[in-house]
Amino acid sequence: MDRAAVFDVDGTLVDTNHLHVTTWWEAFRQAGHQVPMHAIHRSVGLGSTDLIAHLLGDDRDEDQDAALSDAHSTLYAQYFDRLPALEDAGRLLRHLHKGGWTVVLATSASGAELGALRRAIDADDAIAATASADDVEAGKPAPEPVQHALELVGVPPERAVFVGDTVWDMRAGSRAGVRCVGVLCGGIPRADLEQAGAQAVYDGPAHLLASLADSPLA
Repeated sequence: MDRAAVFDVDGTLVDTNHLHVTTWWEAFRQAGHQVPMHAIHRSVGLGSTDLIAHLLGDDRDEDQDAALSDAHSTLYAQYFDRLPALEDAGRLLRHLHKGGWTVVLATSASGAELGALRRAIDADDAIAATASADDVEAGKPAPEPVQHALELVGVPPERAVFVGDTVWDMRAGSRAGVRCVGVLCGGIPRADLEQAGAQAVYDGPAHLLASLADSPLA
């Protein structure tokens, strides 16, 4: 296998973006910050520290960052046993694997959260490797998560496609030199994904699976 299909997870394969919005909103509220949910939604996909900085600014009290991140993690963990995979997410990964693609995950999740997401997808037999937040110094939109995912499986950027649901995904993939495919199931508009670098956009995993023959993953 000398071609890689790299996938973001939250909002791309598992329907979790709005759970993240709600739990981040509550974490901010508990710390005395009133952050609009629509702003949080646009920030989902960033690593915790980058998300906090993006929403609260560089003049915030950075000593609160760890407590905010821990509060979000604690609130989000209550959903670990019932995270919903998006329709045909597992089937898509297995189909690509059987078709000769090396399937890799590139996600800001790690530890128990990543384990819960993989259980929801239920396609470990098709996943060759995972690049998590613990593996890189800079998260999306930096290219490192995608680059590290490709390094894990020894595939060059020109032989890879990255599938994600946020502008951060598209920017990371574009900066890593891979073809980018966007999905709308994370709630980000098509035009925003295309402007950020998506070469094709689909409704979600099921739509991409049904459209593979005419997609960058053909």
